[in-house]
Amino acid sequence: MLTQTENTLNLGGQILGPQIVPEKREQAKPPRRKHWLALVIALVVILGILAWGIWSRVSARNTLKAETAQVAITTVSVISPKQTAPAQEIILPGNVQPFITSPIYSRTNGYLKKWYFDIGAHVKQGQLLAVIETPEVDQQLQQARSNLLTAQANLELASITKNRYQGLLKSNAVSQQDADNAVGTYNANKAIVEADKATVEQYAALVSFERIFAPFDGVITARNTDIGDLINSGSAGGVKTDLFHIAQPGTLRVYVNVPEEYSQGVKVGMTADLSLAEFPGRKFQGKLVRTAEAINQTTRTLLIEVDVSNPSGALLTGSYTEVHLKIPTQASTLLLPVNTLIFRSEGLHVGVVKDGRVVLTAVTPGHDFGNQIEIVAGLNPNDQVIVNPPDSIVHGQQVQIVQATLPGDTK
Repeated sequence: MLTQTENTLNLGGQILGPQIVPEKREQAKPPRRKHWLALVIALVVILGILAWGIWSRVSARNTLKAETAQVAITTVSVISPKQTAPAQEIILPGNVQPFITSPIYSRTNGYLKKWYFDIGAHVKQGQLLAVIETPEVDQQLQQARSNLLTAQANLELASITKNRYQGLLKSNAVSQQDADNAVGTYNANKAIVEADKATVEQYAALVSFERIFAPFDGVITARNTDIGDLINSGSAGGVKTDLFHIAQPGTLRVYVNVPEEYSQGVKVGMTADLSLAEFPGRKFQGKLVRTAEAINQTTRTLLIEVDVSNPSGALLTGSYTEVHLKIPTQASTLLLPVNTLIFRSEGLHVGVVKDGRVVLTAVTPGHDFGNQIEIVAGLNPNDQVIVNPPDSIVHGQQVQIVQATLPGDTK
């Protein structure tokens, strides 16, 4: 703006009167308040950046610490013990044998003249199986019969002489000595006749052995001779060979060796199931009929016999079978997989998880079933037992359960 000033100007020696001159504008300066506000904002931003950096570092450190602590905790899988029934089933190997089996030998020497039945033939008791030629025995029988006839003739003559002398002795026609001699001769001839009769019966029996008969109803399982073979009865000390082998398969015997630990639970009359590889999915029921009532000192087993009815002949003698026996137990027990056991110098232990920590528990084992083992003391049915525990596991160690298997699970 213009203002009037009463100034006197001397321009070229001239004095001028009052003049109107413009007033100079002063330069604007920023107020101090704005300057301090900018500094405060800058400081706040810097402090915020520093605080965020510190917080992020602290947060990352806490997260890392938590993750490290989490990773440091051992992870385990657990399983609950399986409770067994009061009666448990055991499976034992057995051998199927015929109820009656017998090798058929010859009782006389000779040559086989003919045989009538081959292997697999079903025969009845008393059926003729084979005929043996024994000419020597036939001649010996004929000679024995001739000797018997001679002895009988001598006995008849001695009887007549004895009776005559005893009659003459009454009239004192002969001496007492002659009468006694006649009686002695009669008795001697009588003994000879009895001996010759026995000889005839002996050779007659040998001749009867030329014909081989079936001793019972059964099946021919072996024929070890043929026409023309020399048959040795074995009386001369030679090697005896059975002509036939016969078995009765209508009822079969199965002999089983039961371990001593189960012997008290085996009772006569209990049932047993048989399974054979050639009959998948099928079981044959048998009955325990007798036991040896003694433990074999070599095998520490009890021999038992199970009889199985085989009317159709489906089961073959000599077969291998698995015998299923249900043995009653005193009380129900617990079963664990064998991979839960911990072997330490203090004894057998298992790791039980309680409140997130390991409790090493001593257990008493029972029967070993291969992939499972019976625990008779030391565990409860609701305990969580560690599966495949690491060797470094210790009592009180903190663990984390990642998988739990309940009893009866097949995983």
